[in-house]
Amino acid sequence: MRIFEILWVDDEIDHLKPHILFLHNKNFKVSTSTNGLDAIEIIKSNRFDVVLLDENMPGLNGIETLREIKLISPKLPIIMITKNEEEHIMDDAIGRKISDYLIKPVNPNQILISLKKILNTENLIEEKTIQSYQMEYKKISNSLENIKTSNDWISLYKKMTFWDLELESLNDQVMSDIFKNQMKDANSQFFNFIKQNYSNWINNLNAPVLSNSLIKLKVLPFLQSNQKCILLLIDNLRLDQWKTISPLIQQYYDLIDDDCYFSILPTATQYSRNSIFSGNTPKQMQENFPEWWMNDDQQGSKNMYEEKFLQSQLERLNEKIKFNYNKITTLDQGKKLIKNLKKFMSDDLTVVVYNFVDMISHAKTEMEIIKELAPDNKAYRSLTLTWFKNSPLFEFIQSSAENGFRLIVTTDHGTINVDRPIKIKGKKEISSNLRYKSGRSMSYENKKVIEVKNLDEYQLPKTFMDSSFIFAKDNDYFVYQNNFNQYARFYNNSFQHGGISMEEMIIPFATFLPKK
Repeated sequence: MRIFEILWVDDEIDHLKPHILFLHNKNFKVSTSTNGLDAIEIIKSNRFDVVLLDENMPGLNGIETLREIKLISPKLPIIMITKNEEEHIMDDAIGRKISDYLIKPVNPNQILISLKKILNTENLIEEKTIQSYQMEYKKISNSLENIKTSNDWISLYKKMTFWDLELESLNDQVMSDIFKNQMKDANSQFFNFIKQNYSNWINNLNAPVLSNSLIKLKVLPFLQSNQKCILLLIDNLRLDQWKTISPLIQQYYDLIDDDCYFSILPTATQYSRNSIFSGNTPKQMQENFPEWWMNDDQQGSKNMYEEKFLQSQLERLNEKIKFNYNKITTLDQGKKLIKNLKKFMSDDLTVVVYNFVDMISHAKTEMEIIKELAPDNKAYRSLTLTWFKNSPLFEFIQSSAENGFRLIVTTDHGTINVDRPIKIKGKKEISSNLRYKSGRSMSYENKKVIEVKNLDEYQLPKTFMDSSFIFAKDNDYFVYQNNFNQYARFYNNSFQHGGISMEEMIIPFATFLPKK
């Protein structure tokens, strides 16, 4: 059994020897100090699990000592012990993040209960979480054998995202590996499901909500006359990242619906986001808007006409909606967005496309420091949360709630952490994306891809008469045969999108009303 290290700080410590002996007998090692200054020096050079701190000491009092300890060790649990029951003393201590508060005279059992509450809670939560997931593991495995519909997949992915977030706090590599393997098994079956059903979906046969039907089926029904609304599209936002930042938004907004929809293929911005705003499939965009659509092999920005696409869709649907469109790619643009909020109040719909999460994804591939900061899904979520907390976007959302805007939050596609390279070769005009490829005469070593030669079947655009598309599954990524090892290492453990996985295709759509 582990022996916990306790520091007890009290100017009358000699009177507490019976209490200290009691704690020794309960497997606690207790060090002592008679004043705040000495306690601070002891903490600088020693590790403790908990500090018991007297509030009323001569010299540096308990509150002052508490402040200094928190500067040295912010996470160190502190139990404040005091004779003083004045409310402002308690408020001050609690405001400085003490872990518990005891009123003198205290008996040994009171202290023991407080210590166990602090020290064992984490262990108890971890033990219960592992037990719960072990039970749920069997249910998830059984449900994978019986999934038949798109809604079944949404329910399953929501459940797996829940467990991903629950398990992230555990220091249990075995459970982490079990979950990763179950996620891979689920993605393999999801790939087969998409292979069997996607061509029907994209041709409007038993289709769930897809990118090209999102505005019509999900956004427009939420709009109400005389109630201004913001449609916020955060590029490249996975469901797990959304679940991480959503509680912050719910401080200012009431959640009405927390749903998911399916990104079209390829799960890449030029396809999925253009499809959202145009209400068209990629094939339809190429045919109906040749002046706005750009294929993979063409140079230049491929998302320049989203505002025009949206206008054309609203006109086609005979919707007389006054809207404004804003694309945010820099910090200054984000700050300017907040200043312009008052101008948006005369419009029915304010559309905001926010690109920062996509930038994190690309930066992880290209910058060593981001690779170190986000080596896995857990860290990627944490980095997204840190950005969001300190972003102009969060401030914009707060201001939007204060000004009575309804809010829709969604994305265009997700992303997946890749770790298994597939060799590919073909003609020089093959597209550069790592999760899908378009072009001619492509060959690859792994046949476990979706190959689309009849592009009409998947409503994909044609570059050449003999063009085809291939889509990667699971955690695979395509690497050209030339310098294969070099590029395989470079892109390994990077976040990519464009292919077929739950993380890329099943993506969040949430609606909110401002808190009253």
